[in-house]
Amino acid sequence: MRKRSVPIKPENIAAIATAHGRGGIGVVRVSGHDLADMVVCITGRHLSPRNATVAAFLDASGAVIDRGIAIYFPAPNSYTGEDVLELQGHGGSAVLQLVLQRCLELGARLAQPGEFTQRAYLNDKLDLAQAESVADLIDATTAQAARSAMRSLQGEFSFSIHQLVSQLIDLRMLVEAMLDFPEEELDFLDVNKRNSKLGKIITDLDRTLMLAQQGSLLREGAQVVLVGQPNVGKSSLLNLLSGEEVALVSDIPGTTRDLIRQSIQINGIPLHIIDTAGLRESQDKIEMMGIERTRAAAEKADVILLMLDARNTISEDDENILNALPPKIPRMHIFNKVDLLQESGRLIEADDNDANIYLSAKTGAGLDLLRNKLLALIGWHNEGGVFMARERHIRALFSAQKHLLQAAQEVVHAELFAEELRLAQECLNSITGEFSSDDLLGEIFGRFCIGK
Repeated sequence: MRKRSVPIKPENIAAIATAHGRGGIGVVRVSGHDLADMVVCITGRHLSPRNATVAAFLDASGAVIDRGIAIYFPAPNSYTGEDVLELQGHGGSAVLQLVLQRCLELGARLAQPGEFTQRAYLNDKLDLAQAESVADLIDATTAQAARSAMRSLQGEFSFSIHQLVSQLIDLRMLVEAMLDFPEEELDFLDVNKRNSKLGKIITDLDRTLMLAQQGSLLREGAQVVLVGQPNVGKSSLLNLLSGEEVALVSDIPGTTRDLIRQSIQINGIPLHIIDTAGLRESQDKIEMMGIERTRAAAEKADVILLMLDARNTISEDDENILNALPPKIPRMHIFNKVDLLQESGRLIEADDNDANIYLSAKTGAGLDLLRNKLLALIGWHNEGGVFMARERHIRALFSAQKHLLQAAQEVVHAELFAEELRLAQECLNSITGEFSSDDLLGEIFGRFCIGK
């Protein structure tokens, strides 16, 4: 049984469920209890459950506010698990406000952000991971991200978590049975079964974690920072990757003095590219501020692209830039301007896991090599069945993995082994919401748009 820590309030709630501004269609949604009377007051008639009915939307005097489609979903067969009324009319701001105001006059209150989905969660229509995927589906910026969010909404991520929890419960039952009879000699088959079950759980968790990390990349993207000396082509490369002139390109060193951010997609994976001020000694206060911001951006990067001029060897200034970069962040050396050497683009893998890409930001030679290597450096494997995941899901999976690995170390100490299994199960349960604090729920649903 799922534990709910937030009580469901009895009030009826209402909100405009479509985006602000003009549109062909606008939707006002109401959820609550005993909405049959409200249905009659607004539409002047009883509606057949779950049937789209053309109706007039009436004010208190019986005058027509709008005319559209009304659908009534009696509980529990609705999105929220409560009575739900959807009024689909014209998408003008004024008319939607009038329809909403009529719902408020009839006893509903204005819904809070995410409150419809929160009620769906509290009424066991969705678990917490599925509820979060509703917002992820709305916010998806790529087709790949949208497909992954839909898989999570349909329960694929939750199913994986529930499978792991089921395996953990089975193992814990075996361990508890072994604990209950310490005076008896442990059967070899029981010990072998215990170790086999633990190994399978760890393997399955590793697979789930890998897919979740891929989903996290789809949701969050990766931050890629371009650094290098002035006039090596950082802004030209940013313009080439983005497909538009987002950065000013000039032969004058120091043209870029502040960070320029641009989001792009590579095979459906969002990447946030940051073009930075050229790193060099300068007495210009504005340029120095830009250089400091460059260093700060590099500290937060997922990948650093160090731009170099292919016509020159790595200089002392380049070495100084390399030494100043955060050592644990993956990087690539981008040797630009191969067109001036009459050379083609190429990739050279370095011994220290760095990569050297030779390309032309002017002609585009070598650009595909850069795109493919970028995806590899951020950890994208193009796996099938990726589901959307959030940072809290990743943390919970890592914590569960830590407890399982610790359990393997404590296998000869049955009590400690059992405790680590229990802690791993709690971490997994937090993903789907079996055990969730009020603060966590407030943070999650507070980020939804009103009307969802």
